[in-house]
Amino acid sequence: MTPEALKVVVATHNSHKVAELQRILELQVPGIHLLAYGGPAPVEDGDSFEANALIKARAAATETGMPAIADDSGISVDALGGAPGIDSAHFSGERDDAANLRLVLERLGDESNRSAAFSCAAAFVDPLDTDAEGRAFEHVALGVWPGRIALEPAGVGGFGYDPIFVPEGLDVTSAELSADEKNAISHRGRAFAALAAVLRERSRRGDS
Repeated sequence: MTPEALKVVVATHNSHKVAELQRILELQVPGIHLLAYGGPAPVEDGDSFEANALIKARAAATETGMPAIADDSGISVDALGGAPGIDSAHFSGERDDAANLRLVLERLGDESNRSAAFSCAAAFVDPLDTDAEGRAFEHVALGVWPGRIALEPAGVGGFGYDPIFVPEGLDVTSAELSADEKNAISHRGRAFAALAAVLRERSRRGDS
């Protein structure tokens, strides 16, 4: 295998996420090519971002027989007791970005404490690399992006809660940043930057 042949499936049905991860990783893992995994979604019954990311990566690796990556991310709002947290994607009861962020704003109301943080757990599972007991190689990295919740949505970039999240040190929402600006500092960018070192090692081993 050469670095140009490093193919990894991404355990998501979200095309925006695949494109975002490709932009993030190709700068740090030359030649990586991410493939969307369109198979059945596993039940995400973990109690943390890390656990759910591993559930998805394991399922994709098992179904395809290929190395797989997955992430699980969400936003935790201090004044809401850490909610939505791992329930971020379905906070309103459905997978609807607009409805989810509206509910966060409604729950906060005129609350003065609007501190929040995005978290992302990035998991990698390689079924082609097993230990003596047949267990696939696994690694998980966590990235956290602190900030606050805006009073109202702003910006048209990104997705999910981006229009109401103001990153620490900035006065614009995540949705008002360019893709490159966001990827350089976001929770997902931080998690996958950490995971990139593991992926580079796999690439070097395959080229040896």
